[in-house]
Amino acid sequence: MRIASVASAMPQWYYSQQQIFETLCEHWKGKLDKPDVLERLHQRVSVDGRHLAYPIEEYASIETWGDANDRWIKAATELGQRAVTCALARAGRKKEDIGAMITVSVTGIAAPSLDAKLSNIMDLPAAMRRTPIFGLGCVAGAAGISQAADYVRAYPDRIAILLSVELCSLTWQRMDLSVANMIASGLFADGSAAVVVAGDNVRSDGPEILAYRSSFYRDTEHLMGWDISEEGFQIVLSQEVPETILRNFPKDIDGFLADQGMKRSDITSWIMHTGGPKVLDATAEALNLPRETFARSWECLRRAGNMSSASVLLVLEDVMLNYRPAPGTYSILAAMGPGFCAELVLLRW
Repeated sequence: MRIASVASAMPQWYYSQQQIFETLCEHWKGKLDKPDVLERLHQRVSVDGRHLAYPIEEYASIETWGDANDRWIKAATELGQRAVTCALARAGRKKEDIGAMITVSVTGIAAPSLDAKLSNIMDLPAAMRRTPIFGLGCVAGAAGISQAADYVRAYPDRIAILLSVELCSLTWQRMDLSVANMIASGLFADGSAAVVVAGDNVRSDGPEILAYRSSFYRDTEHLMGWDISEEGFQIVLSQEVPETILRNFPKDIDGFLADQGMKRSDITSWIMHTGGPKVLDATAEALNLPRETFARSWECLRRAGNMSSASVLLVLEDVMLNYRPAPGTYSILAAMGPGFCAELVLLRW
């Protein structure tokens, strides 16, 4: 099993962090007691700019969750088509080759699901197995690769497509002045990515998927996720997340690698979800690794923000296209998300 290709697709609208901050200040004018607090929070997330699904001036006209979700469906369909088309082209495959499609998102819902809409638009195979997944959040980019690998393990002559579309800007709560929502308004962004996973009998020079594992941390569901109401998705983001990573992630990594007859020193590169500065710093501390080990993740965070499940796939794309490791070396691809949980994938180049 190999990752044959990965391709991102971004909305055309890109704004600097300062532009977004100024727009939010104008929206919250008269309600925000200390604008300097919002500015400080936006500066601390290490993001220079972000893509938004729609022009920034249009967000003021979104009054209901239904309107936001309708916009999610429209933009997600367009971005998803672009990402899948590019990923197939990079893998040298045709749409007729797709045996399964896994779609992940935590920022919008659709029934029929996004994969069904793309099947009609793109004339995808009628027999294609479709698995839409909602609720895994940031971890879904790594978990989706594992799901795709399970499929091609069973059907080694086929390929599976993982598609992530996250439009976090459409979940912003415009009346919520909590610290969690102000951090989210500075950190989370919009984007899409697709991955082609190929079975053993499909020719590919991408990294080999050797193993993968899920880790669920019990009684931590209060750390991250959504409170869902008539207003839509309201962010839940606890200060306990870094400590949870420090407490659990080292034993996850060491146990996973030990089962493969390996140890941390065997890993030459790390492809980490861009959870934010505190998440990346806690992960480096937990693994006793220098901060620059996650340079690609820091760079993707800086230029694109945290795109939830698509973030780790953006880092993977950057590594595959621009910083490909030496043949025969090993990487860990990892992400964390609501639950609280982690997903690990071991790759060999």
